[in-house]
Amino acid sequence: MNSGEFRRRGKEMVDFVADYLEGIEGRQVYPDVEPGYLRPLIPTSAPEEPDTFEDILNDVEKIIMPGVTHWHSPYFFAYFPTANSYPALLADILCGAIGCIGFSWAASPACTELETVMMDWLGKMLKLPEAFLAGQVGEGGGVIQGSASEATLMALLAARTKVVRRLQAASPGLTQGAIMEKLVAYSSDQAHSSVERAGLIGGVKLKAIPSDGKFAMRASALQEVLEKDKAEGLIPFFLVATLGTTSCCSFDNLLEVGPICNEENMWLHIDAAYAGSSFICPEFRHLLNGVEFADSFNFNPHKWLLVNFDCSAMWSKKLVYQLRMDGVGKRV
Repeated sequence: MNSGEFRRRGKEMVDFVADYLEGIEGRQVYPDVEPGYLRPLIPTSAPEEPDTFEDILNDVEKIIMPGVTHWHSPYFFAYFPTANSYPALLADILCGAIGCIGFSWAASPACTELETVMMDWLGKMLKLPEAFLAGQVGEGGGVIQGSASEATLMALLAARTKVVRRLQAASPGLTQGAIMEKLVAYSSDQAHSSVERAGLIGGVKLKAIPSDGKFAMRASALQEVLEKDKAEGLIPFFLVATLGTTSCCSFDNLLEVGPICNEENMWLHIDAAYAGSSFICPEFRHLLNGVEFADSFNFNPHKWLLVNFDCSAMWSKKLVYQLRMDGVGKRV
């Protein structure tokens, strides 16, 4: 495909996409195909000769669309509200064309700096504390993750690194293994399953704090578990508070659990993947009260803010930034 054909076919693809979105309410939301439906409909190996563009689009309609769950349908009520928009779709074209990999400033200065500035914009919309913003000379700031699951894991690994360094500095002979076997992370029993996976990947114990009658984590339940674990010689180091749980959109009580985390020198990560977008609205911002106690905060613009998947916004304070500078990695 040369540039001339690309121009022509690109216009056709835009028309195809626009027609799809304009008529999406007429499509069956959830497919009625059986597992394995696709394999008999396509060749068993890659074709040696190219298909025409028209045939490819016909195959998309005849073979792919019958197996698609149409998340953008007005009749789709499962999972969470994923988002896109015409401007975001056009932006994807531009990003795909430029094709830079922004893993460092040198790899693409504009990519890295634009991410930093835009994350400050978004943080200000949420009225995050200044400590979470990069600004002109700030040492905190935000990075874009692929999902809230990644953000939770990154926060846990950063917290693990921090506590290991702190304890080894106090007792130089203490090995990382000896510390790791005593580390304990916590979350509400309503937290997303990705929190449990983060504990498994991070190689630490994870305990679920029983929620109250409104499915929220409260100070009394957390304190009880912490006291028991400390009496047994364990080291509490990390807690995930959820704002907008997957099961029922409940909110852990930040104003109660936040001070405990600070007193116990525990990293507090806030997972607001589902509900975070709503905090932009002044009438819902109070649900984020207590964020000042947190070390990291995350939510998903790709759920409500008309941004294509994947765009999970994660902010961290100065101490996390310092871990980045020490070599843990840009996406801490």
